[in-house]
Amino acid sequence: MKLPAAFITKYQNLLGDQAAAFFAAFDEPVEKGFRINPNKPVTPAMRAKMTDPISYSGIGYYGRVNGNALEHLAGAVYSQEPSAMTVGEVAKPELGERVLDLCAAPGGKTTHLLSYLKQTGLLVTNEINPKRVTALGDNVERYGARNAVITNETPDHLAKALPGFFDRILVDAPCSGEGMFRKDPDAMQYWHADYPAECAARQREILTATVKMLRPGGHLIYSTCTFAPEEDEQMMAWLLATYPEFELEPIEKVAGMVDAKPEWADGNPELKKAARLFPHLMRGEGHFIAKLVYRSDAKVKNLRPVRDELKPDQRKLWEKAQKQLSLPDFDGLALQVHGDQLYGVPALMPMTRKLKIFRPGIQLGTFKKNRLEPSYALALASDDLALPKLAIDHDQWEKYVHGETFALTAAGTNGFTVLTCDALPVGFGKVVGQTVKNFFPKGLRFLATDEKTQL
Repeated sequence: MKLPAAFITKYQNLLGDQAAAFFAAFDEPVEKGFRINPNKPVTPAMRAKMTDPISYSGIGYYGRVNGNALEHLAGAVYSQEPSAMTVGEVAKPELGERVLDLCAAPGGKTTHLLSYLKQTGLLVTNEINPKRVTALGDNVERYGARNAVITNETPDHLAKALPGFFDRILVDAPCSGEGMFRKDPDAMQYWHADYPAECAARQREILTATVKMLRPGGHLIYSTCTFAPEEDEQMMAWLLATYPEFELEPIEKVAGMVDAKPEWADGNPELKKAARLFPHLMRGEGHFIAKLVYRSDAKVKNLRPVRDELKPDQRKLWEKAQKQLSLPDFDGLALQVHGDQLYGVPALMPMTRKLKIFRPGIQLGTFKKNRLEPSYALALASDDLALPKLAIDHDQWEKYVHGETFALTAAGTNGFTVLTCDALPVGFGKVVGQTVKNFFPKGLRFLATDEKTQL
């Protein structure tokens, strides 16, 4: 790989004897990986792929998965570069926490956080770029999340609306991308000698806003996919100097991870607690990760939580749908209507009109004349719910994702039902006698074949 000359000179000086091995790693094959969603069943196809586990992740494996496979579309697997999985493992939230993924698209780390929250607490997942937030929404929906709110905001606006609110914040910061050169050579086109310093200026702005949103005793996880000390050790040195309330917590170094390098910043030995991932030392791309605890004693005001906002006629239709579909009361959700869409908003989310909300919670259904039509998102989130379900085979699933109506060998129970394939919820169908009418979203339909959909 032809690396930028200034990049070569920089890391020859920084890495010394290790530089040759470091540069040689850029010509090695890219490692692929995937995570399983621990909140969904494991299919036979998944089991066959789970042969090379990633030692630092209980849910990660080396290997490649197909984005059109049943398991991916149903949110049971997520393709993710192996080094990137370390971030979710370090950030691993506790049940019931209020968590922010500040720079979230396309959703790899968000879905990792969701895996560990297990439908508890609240995850606010934010993407500032309106073009990228759609992909984030798709991945959150596939994962079946009922505890996520998706925002399309600047860090400053979030900080004004949600001061001192979060137990845990992940900042996977926009960076110079040096760690992705092997995986994405096009990233080198944007790189120049001053680019890391330019990125560092933006990172300081992001972290300044982030601090305002963290509650006393909360955790901040900072990560980049660059080798640049300006964005890594030097950024943490700046944070510790600017906000002495922060304290670095040690990250266990396994599978080739190494201590961060204080000599690349201000020499503070505490910086060794952060972790560096180099491609010549482990199976993956380049990353930097730091975990900090906020030892502030500042007082934080309580924010008013959201509440139900259904009109009487809407509530009647919701209660009718609840009875027909055996839906629970969803005590952890506040029911709100946006347009003709019914959403379940996580009850921990504060009441705010100041934010650009891309998706306020899980879409439960669409109000139509005299009825509530259940949503695709509700089907994908129904693994642990007692909704009526109908098992279909792979041939029927291929017809389903193509938008076709298909027949049953015997008459089923009439009405909406969650269709499952290999025990995975894949969407709603409406049974009429021996026919299943198709409610797979039109925008997602495709012609499936064994070759296209094999995991």
